[in-house]
Parts: sequence; structure tokens; C-alpha cells
Amino acid sequence: MPPGGSLGGMSIHENLLGGPAPTHLPAEPAPLELLAAGASPAEVAAKFPTSSLAWAQLADDAFAAGRVVESYAYARTGYHRGLDALRRSGWKGHGPVPWEHEPNRGFLRALHGLGRAAAAIEEKEEAERCAQFLRDSSPTAAATLG
Repeated sequence: MPPGGSLGGMSIHENLLGGPAPTHLPAEPAPLELLAAGASPAEVAAKFPTSSLAWAQLADDAFAAGRVVESYAYARTGYHRGLDALRRSGWKGHGPVPWEHEPNRGFLRALHGLGRAAAAIEEKEEAERCAQFLRDSSPTAAATLG
């Protein structure tokens, strides 16, 4: 491949099938810094309620502790906050949301957590919809979080 990551004038990141371009959410350094400094996910969610990452972490923690209904609620909040952010970033309801772009991971983790909690409370259609949405958005996320 020639230098610069292009092949015959095309970027290696172009969608060759003509679908929508990948959506890249903006970075959220403040929530990340707080979590890295030891703040609890609840503190981060209270201070930055639009952060899908904080809600996804709350969902993961609740699920690990056996609090499935809480996990479902936290994941649903993170999922909806993520959908809002995706739309603000130009997402039109479908298309790639790459796991490789770290700011997308909060949304993808919330989506996975919502599907996991839905399965645990036997909400089968929701669990299947979330699993398919995750695979469609990011096969890497589906494999990583699976």
C-alpha cells in the first residue's frame, strides 16, 4: 500500500459499498479524567449526565452485582444519551459506529449492556434487537463485548 493509507486514490477508511460514513462521537475528556482519578461512575453520571460511558459503567457494575433491573435502567439511559450524541454527530439512524474510535465505546457498551440486561429479564425481542444493532454498528464491539 502506498504511504498515507490510500490505495488508488481511496482512503482505506472509505465505505466501498456506498453506505453511510462511520460516525465518530466527540471526545469526552472530563468524564474520562474523573473516572481515571477514581471518581465513582455515579459521581461522573451526576456531573456529566450526557456521558454514555458513565451510564455504561454503572450498568456493568450493577449487572456484576446481580442488580439486573438497575443495570437495565442504567444501560437504557446510556443508550438514549448515546443516540442523542450520535444524531448530533450526523448519524441518520444506521451505519457504522466503530469501536476503534474510543469516544464511541460508551454508547456501544451501553447498547451491549441493554441487550445483556434485557436477556436476563427475558425481554427476548429487546435483547435480539440490541444484539443485532450492536453487530450492525460495530462487529468489533460485538466480538469484544460478546
